[in-house]
Amino acid sequence: MYRLIVLLLLAACAPAPKTVAVGRYRAPDAPIYSNAVMDQNRLVGQWTQVAAFGGAACKPGGAEISKGAGGLQIRYRLCESGVQMAGAGPMSSEVVGRFDVPGQPGPWWILWADGDYRTLVVGSPNGRLGFILNRGPFPADRLKAAKDVLEWNGYDLRQLTVY
Repeated sequence: MYRLIVLLLLAACAPAPKTVAVGRYRAPDAPIYSNAVMDQNRLVGQWTQVAAFGGAACKPGGAEISKGAGGLQIRYRLCESGVQMAGAGPMSSEVVGRFDVPGQPGPWWILWADGDYRTLVVGSPNGRLGFILNRGPFPADRLKAAKDVLEWNGYDLRQLTVY
């Protein structure tokens, strides 16, 4: 019994694990679909974050995707749920348009890419992340299309911050 009390006291002194507060930005019962016909190699390049859910509390970021020997690699700094998230590593994918990205609160599903791969809408089935990446000019018609895709996949657009 004495050992149990000592162990409990030691456990109480241990620092709490760091966690990132994440929101739920989509209806849990809403269907969500990823882009299953995309050319993942066209994701390579520099991307700028132009919108995010819960993004009013931090500055927009971006991502650089490159092709390595083992597949796609990413280096990113993004505003997600009001928190700056940064990381780097492989973008592993077993299904086209769906990626596991290091340090993320859920998988990245590419919900939509415009025909020229200038705009990406990224979401997650768990609803804990959602953002729009772009390269080059970001005209109003692509913003409208991106918002339509997010809404169609169950996202609450009232929580979307457009930078």
